[in-house]
Amino acid sequence: MTINYIDPLSRAWKRMTKALFKPFDIGKWFVVGFTAFLAGLTDCHNGGGSSNGHGKGRLDFSDIFDFPIIAREWLTDNQGWFALIIIGVLVVIALVILLTWLSSRGKFMFLDNVVHDRAKVTKPWHEFRMQGNSLFLWRLCFGFICLAVFALFLFQCFIIATDIYDDNLSTQNIVLLIVGMALLALAVIVVTAYISLFLTDFVVPIMYKNNISATRAWSHFLPLFKRHWLHFILYGLLVLVLTIAVVILVIFAGIFTCCLGFLLLIIPYIGSVTTLPISYTYRAFSLKFLEQFGPEFILFPQSENLPDSSPTQ
Repeated sequence: MTINYIDPLSRAWKRMTKALFKPFDIGKWFVVGFTAFLAGLTDCHNGGGSSNGHGKGRLDFSDIFDFPIIAREWLTDNQGWFALIIIGVLVVIALVILLTWLSSRGKFMFLDNVVHDRAKVTKPWHEFRMQGNSLFLWRLCFGFICLAVFALFLFQCFIIATDIYDDNLSTQNIVLLIVGMALLALAVIVVTAYISLFLTDFVVPIMYKNNISATRAWSHFLPLFKRHWLHFILYGLLVLVLTIAVVILVIFAGIFTCCLGFLLLIIPYIGSVTTLPISYTYRAFSLKFLEQFGPEFILFPQSENLPDSSPTQ
């Protein structure tokens, strides 16, 4: 079996241009862009942090290792703030759960529009209720597992840092511990990223085609991955390269439009409509890549000619 990487991407690009530009229909863009917006609600996480120095002397590392005791004392003395923090955390958790539920249904809505070259919202929202809810539960469990692993990793890092501080280890041992923890963190990140990638790009289409749950879809995909694991690993690397290239292009486009492009991208929903050719091509690319592994993985109509677009709903 010969697995190609460039040809599926080229064919996905041609399908996108025919679906979105031949003819150009702004109404279709806004409808399909809405489903793309729902599908990507939890795919990109923006985060930032800041640090400031108070200029009151050098850092006392003993304060860092005493942080659990200091935090407990502060929470005891400030019970009102403690209650607000708990409420805030619960609100954030509820919001993340809601967005995950919406995006789980949205992934099937966007996939359906791409497969059949149409612009519908109401019908696929109801039609893929079972698959969307199954995907939501799987992602929710996976998210909690990742959160638990992350918490355990941070706890282990804290314990190791405490041992280093208390035992006055040699520089060589400290470097080995730091490198080991960094490699472990990198491995966890890579595995998590690949699981998320395979879920969206391959498991969701298998659920869509066979009308099955997320767990059953994984049971279809894992034997395929076992036989062709190198092809899927290379696919992930190609996606990474394409993502970097797209980010660079978007940055240049934003600069050349005097930052107007950046303003459009940061507006929820409008950003999804603006970048619809990118998300449409990427969604089609994953399907074209998957169908190389057998007719049971073909989702597009057998004819390469796209059908006429149906009216929007």
